[in-house]
Amino acid sequence: MKRLTILLVLIISTSVLIMGQFKLVDLPYKYNALEPYIDSTTMYIHYNFHHQGYATNLNKALEKYPELYKKDIMELLQNIKELPADIQTTVRNNGGGYYNHNLFWKMMAPAGTTKISAKLEKKLIDNFGSVEVFKTEFEKAGMTRFGSGWAWLVKEPSGKLKIFSTANQDSPINADAEVKGKPVLTLDVWEHAYYLKYQNKRAAYVKAFWSVVNWNEVERLIYN
Repeated sequence: MKRLTILLVLIISTSVLIMGQFKLVDLPYKYNALEPYIDSTTMYIHYNFHHQGYATNLNKALEKYPELYKKDIMELLQNIKELPADIQTTVRNNGGGYYNHNLFWKMMAPAGTTKISAKLEKKLIDNFGSVEVFKTEFEKAGMTRFGSGWAWLVKEPSGKLKIFSTANQDSPINADAEVKGKPVLTLDVWEHAYYLKYQNKRAAYVKAFWSVVNWNEVERLIYN
C-alpha cells in the first residue's frame, strides 16, 4: 500500500510538471505565409530553433524549482528578483525570449489581411500626430537599438501609447523596465530574425514589417 501511494504521488507530480512546462504557442499561419517580407526558411529556423531554444532553456532552469511551473511567464518576469538567485539571469534571458516571441508571432499576419481601422488610426494620431510619425518613430526605435533587442509600442497605465526599445530579451513587463506598460506591438531586431533575407540591411527589414503587421491584434491589445 505504501509503495502504491508513493507511485501515485510520483505520477501526479510528474503530470503536474509536464503540464506546467512552458511550450511554444502554435503559429497562427504557415511558415511561408509572410513571404515575400519574411521568408519561410527564416520563419522555420526562428520558431523551431531560436524560440524553442528559449523555451527549453527556461524549462531546464526551473527543473530545480518545480513549484515555479505554477507561475505564468509574466509573473516570473515581473518578479525576477524574488526567484532563486542562481536562475534569475537564465529566466530573464530565456523567459524573456519565450515571452517576447509568443507576442511577436501573433502581431504578424499575411500581407493584406488586416488594415488600420479608423478607430486605431485616431488613437495613433492622438498619440503621435499622424500614422506616418508613429511609423517613423517605431522604425527609429528598431534601428537605433545597438546590437540585439526589440522595438516596442506599449500602452502605459495612463492609457498613453509610447515607443521605445529594449536590449536582448528584455520587455516592458520586466520589473526594472525603463518604460512599463502593456505591449501592443513589437518587432524582433535580433539578426536571426532577418539576416538570411536582408543580411545587414536592418532598415529594409524594419520597413518590410509594416506589410505583415496584424493591425487587428494591435487594436485588440490597446482596447482590451
